[in-house]
Amino acid sequence: MSNNYTISDLAKEFDLTTRAIRFYEDMGLLQPERSGAAGRNRVYSSRDRARLRLTLRAKRLGLSLTEAKEIIDLYDSPRDTGVQLKKFLDVLAVHRKQLEGQMADLQATLDEVQEQEKEARQLLKKLDKKNAA
Repeated sequence: MSNNYTISDLAKEFDLTTRAIRFYEDMGLLQPERSGAAGRNRVYSSRDRARLRLTLRAKRLGLSLTEAKEIIDLYDSPRDTGVQLKKFLDVLAVHRKQLEGQMADLQATLDEVQEQEKEARQLLKKLDKKNAA
């Protein structure tokens, strides 16, 4: 038995705005059915809910929505799961390298800040000694 969800149900469950969910829909990550007058009401399936959960997990990992869609779409295809997992590992490896580069840059900046703090403290100490004399 398949569960159906409204956009409000998903927004509340995942703490998102309905606008964000519509954006994910526009990106092709979700594909709700339409019901009601002129198809104005969105009806999301369990599949859409799972895809939304995966999309948010990918975002937390720092992947772009395009990367998330590519990976999620692989799971919807009839392909071998080995291919899917290799693609996922490739995307994660690239992302990990980017994060490691950013972390190295941040560490270099932090080191520079600490060096500047040390120098400023030494100068302040000299000024305090000079003013005390």
